[in-house]
Amino acid sequence: MPILVTNLGGLVLLALMHTGRGALLLRAIVVQLPHAWRMRHLIYEQMHVVAIGSMPLVLTTSVFVGAVTAVQAVYQMQAYVPMKFLGVMISKSVFIELGPVLTALVVGSRLCANYAAELGTMKVTEQLDAMNIMAIEPVRYLAMPRFVAAVLMIPTITILANGIAIFGGYLASVLTLDVTSSTFIEGLRLFYDPLDVIGGLIKSFIFGGIISLSGIFFGFNTEGGAEGVGRATMTAVVGSCLSILVADYLLAIVLFQIVFGR
Repeated sequence: MPILVTNLGGLVLLALMHTGRGALLLRAIVVQLPHAWRMRHLIYEQMHVVAIGSMPLVLTTSVFVGAVTAVQAVYQMQAYVPMKFLGVMISKSVFIELGPVLTALVVGSRLCANYAAELGTMKVTEQLDAMNIMAIEPVRYLAMPRFVAAVLMIPTITILANGIAIFGGYLASVLTLDVTSSTFIEGLRLFYDPLDVIGGLIKSFIFGGIISLSGIFFGFNTEGGAEGVGRATMTAVVGSCLSILVADYLLAIVLFQIVFGR
């Protein structure tokens, strides 16, 4: 029992330490934001990494998310609710929760691993130390462009994922579930609320910051050669996914019960 308490206390202290150091890193990135226009070529390059490299994953995931949502919705509501509500059930599920969260988890895991491995390799090979010696600020040239690119592109990818998921749900409903096209579209239009889309996009902005900050933080703090790079990459992805799920719960309370609550 004492060993368990000691280990738990050590984990709590480690989490608090990482939170504090992550907050300092975020502050350093925000301080560098006025230089974003000068660094725009690096930001464009990272935006390409975030968006173009994620397209096959986003397309595949979103189509099947929409299709599975349609199948599960029909299974649960066919004996109790008219099929005209199918479209609104799918759209609200996708806009509020499935689109932002699954996009952040799927694309974010790939992106977070990329950032952590790339920056971690630079750290263990002393490239970051060389940049400091040459008076090149690593946060300005490495961290800030990645952060800005992720914050801008994750919501953009989420919009695309939402549209593809709705289309996937439409195809599954019309082709395999005997729901007419007019019935599905009527449901989409019936209870459409722009606040659902806005709330999901606000989530995506926050998730983009979490993803990039996790990858950058663990990349900058990598130690121990190749083994350390692997450990930092794994920790960054796990930390990013857990942080996204916790942030999703908190944002759901703030956005849909307080800010948008009626």
